[in-house]
Amino acid sequence: MGVAWGIVVLALSLLCWGGQAVSWFAPSTAVKLTLMEAEDSVDPSYFADIRGEALWDTLTLWTMAASGVLLAAGNPSWAYFGLVGGGMYVYFAGRGIVTRLTMQRHGRRIGTRQNVIVAFALLTVWGVMAVITIIAAVVALATR
Repeated sequence: MGVAWGIVVLALSLLCWGGQAVSWFAPSTAVKLTLMEAEDSVDPSYFADIRGEALWDTLTLWTMAASGVLLAAGNPSWAYFGLVGGGMYVYFAGRGIVTRLTMQRHGRRIGTRQNVIVAFALLTVWGVMAVITIIAAVVALATR
């Protein structure tokens, strides 16, 4: 299970971290890849929020990918990265969902219906991945 879950965590977290890195460093590319909405198609406050989020996530979300690599390699320090990265991904997913819902309720433009649905789905997947990883890390640390 360790190797398989490590690969899952690595793949899903690299998708998230990589998407945020592209969104920060190459926003026009991110728009073409539908990783983010074009500035002129969303509310200015929402665009500012996702740009700031992309920078912060690029700096911090690598911890979950590190956990996946370490878990797949059988290194017990994966659990520490899993706790930190898991906590960050729970926050990332929760904040992303709640912010989008709140902005929608206030009539803010946050993107096309299809992109919003994909965002909700991916945020949910990343949140669930984070919770599972946190639980596994706690179990791993408790059984040492």
